[in-house]
Amino acid sequence: MAILRKQESKPLQKRKVDILVISDIHLGTYGCQSKALLNYLNSIKPKRVVLNGDIIDMWQFSKKYWPKSHMKIIQKITKWVSQGVKVTYITGNHDELLRKFAGFKMGSLNIENKLLLELDGKKVWIFHGDVFDVTMKHSKWLTRLGSHGYDLLILINALVNWVSERLGKGKISLSKSIKNSVKQAVKFINDFEKITAEIAIRNGYDYVLCGHIHHPEMKTIETEKGKVSYLNSGDWIENLSALEYNEGEWTLFKYNESDFVDVEMEEDKAVHDLVMMDSGQLFNQMLQDFMIEPAGISPKKA
Repeated sequence: MAILRKQESKPLQKRKVDILVISDIHLGTYGCQSKALLNYLNSIKPKRVVLNGDIIDMWQFSKKYWPKSHMKIIQKITKWVSQGVKVTYITGNHDELLRKFAGFKMGSLNIENKLLLELDGKKVWIFHGDVFDVTMKHSKWLTRLGSHGYDLLILINALVNWVSERLGKGKISLSKSIKNSVKQAVKFINDFEKITAEIAIRNGYDYVLCGHIHHPEMKTIETEKGKVSYLNSGDWIENLSALEYNEGEWTLFKYNESDFVDVEMEEDKAVHDLVMMDSGQLFNQMLQDFMIEPAGISPKKA
């Protein structure tokens, strides 16, 4: 029987992971912690990868901002695909344009709106989670406005941390502090978890995995109709977290910068320069990356 535990990982070499679930990377925004994410991705060797929504932030995507480190994350994923690693891209609200491509398959890559798995006799339901967001369903313009304000807050936070570190103080998260202090935000998270759990229990699932609310969590939720293991992969803006499944066990990975300081990983040299590309260059680069041959598939010769 699969068990749950939390861990603070200290990777010294590539770790083998049966399933990696990661969400809310928000590539193309200033808040994306691409350096930390690259360190993490380069430290593991997954058999299967689930990208659980909001990987590329199409709401805030700008041709004026696409750092090399963001492109390197795309390249890392496409490299896994070329090596035959099964990669499922589950659509989220910030990359909802991809929802029309649900069912698309190319080699070991496929795009879906949700994913159902059976692991060690247990039913697992994986989806992004925005379907339960009332503001998303009824006030999308307000949500988009909030996302731009959130990105501005991240920029201000970076400046505050730059000053704080030079004063010998630790980093702080303004957005996290604000969310934790606003009762309505706390209620939203609790309601989100409760609704998700109730529907999972009703459908007979043993596990439900989400993203969307940027709140990493692993816990058992019980109602009068049953119980379910609720897991949330968090994000790579504030919490720098992911879910890993290995040898019948789910763990919540939380990135610790000090664990990676002395670790030299491939593809991690000079990839964090903030190089601005125009739209043509960006399109051509992404096209080249996605044209990598999937494992076992060779292009037909003319």
